[in-house]
Amino acid sequence: MKRVSSFHKRLKELREERKLTKTELAEQVGLPRPTVSHWESGKFVPNAEGVVKLAVFFEVTTDYILGFEE
Repeated sequence: MKRVSSFHKRLKELREERKLTKTELAEQVGLPRPTVSHWESGKFVPNAEGVVKLAVFFEVTTDYILGFEE
């Protein structure tokens, strides 16, 4: 299966489309700001719960946020 985009790039795109700072996103989904920053930098990847929280918040599929679909 071909990946369209990597998770960290997709997360940044979604956050910027909503004009949110990393701090604002972290507050909205109930996570520490460093966690969002580490995910967006590609330093760490979220567990399944984190992926689902983000997908629900951004109203996208988990496949989309993980970069498996356009």
